[in-house]
Amino acid sequence: MEADRAGSVVAAPAPDVVFTFAFTSWSGAAARGFSFPEDRLASALPGHPRVGRVLVCDPFRGAPRKLARAALRRPDTPFPTSPTASHHAPLRLRRDDPVDLKAVERAYAAYERGIHREAVHRGLTRAAVVTANPLLAGFGDFRWAASVTYYAWDDWAAAEPRRRWWPAYAEAFTRLRETQRRVVAVSADIISRIAPTGAHTVVPNGIDPSEWQRLAPPPAWFALLPVPRLLYVGSLQSRIDIRQLSGLAASIPEGSITLVGPLLDPGHFAPLRELANVHIHPQVPRAEIPGLIAHADVGLIPHVRSPLTEAMSPLKLYEYLAGGRPVAAVDLPGIAGVSDRVVLVPPGGDIVSGVGRALALGREPENKRLAFVAQNSWERRFDALLDLALPRD
Repeated sequence: MEADRAGSVVAAPAPDVVFTFAFTSWSGAAARGFSFPEDRLASALPGHPRVGRVLVCDPFRGAPRKLARAALRRPDTPFPTSPTASHHAPLRLRRDDPVDLKAVERAYAAYERGIHREAVHRGLTRAAVVTANPLLAGFGDFRWAASVTYYAWDDWAAAEPRRRWWPAYAEAFTRLRETQRRVVAVSADIISRIAPTGAHTVVPNGIDPSEWQRLAPPPAWFALLPVPRLLYVGSLQSRIDIRQLSGLAASIPEGSITLVGPLLDPGHFAPLRELANVHIHPQVPRAEIPGLIAHADVGLIPHVRSPLTEAMSPLKLYEYLAGGRPVAAVDLPGIAGVSDRVVLVPPGGDIVSGVGRALALGREPENKRLAFVAQNSWERRFDALLDLALPRD
């Protein structure tokens, strides 16, 4: 609170915020239906009652690729600019970040200078910085910022596709500790791996209540599949235990198992294509996911245990539960304790019995389902994030 010239107490202006994505752009977030945690945060900050002006920053994008998109008439999704919300989309010649540590340091110094110039241009001279990019969180100088918070919505240092940058992430986390920067992570495992020396907290993933208030009918193709309908929604990659799914398919020849999402590792799923009751379906539009989940009989999380899955707060877990579905899942830190409607099985263990127990639970009563939706909203999650990330009086 502040006092005006007449001595009256007036509310202090809400702090300004600079937000940066990790590896996607505003347009990329829009293309994937604002499904991921950083997408949700980027769209929630403009207009948030606890936030003043907002600058949303894309990572560096390769200029040749952007020009190629323009030539193919694939325009970017425009950012909803307003008097309190603006967008920064820097370009460079190269597409990917360098790997050499000195080169990473130079690249992120240049990136941060561009963000600072844009922030000053927009009048955000002492903004709170919230970045989902681990390299910017560690290598950025940010002496001009009121505070710096790293939003760790995944453990990139355990993500195999980003192995080339693992040494850079390790160095970034060392520097993050040295500067006592704040950290908000979706799991306790990520916090323990970063070992921050500054303020930190765990904020799991959440759900958008507006998507789950009224559950739509299922896509027609899904409604035609035999019951029980067992469903996995998410990226189809090697973290899924194919052996578990093969055994499950054999145990329910009268039912169906459906995997829905982008097929990132086709070879890993080749054995499942031979099974008549396993269906691998391409990614569906975001608007179809609630109806899809609401008409499954069980939501599946058959993950292998690995450093990556141990650090996850699976979005699909909250979405299955928001749709009123019971869940059969491998016992991993980000899954245990979320709901008594989640049946846990040991990593590599028999998921068949877990599915049987989940089927016995049936559909969640509507009042309890809606209570879960309200209790696990992104709004609540981001309030907890802002409690830590915004400057303190």
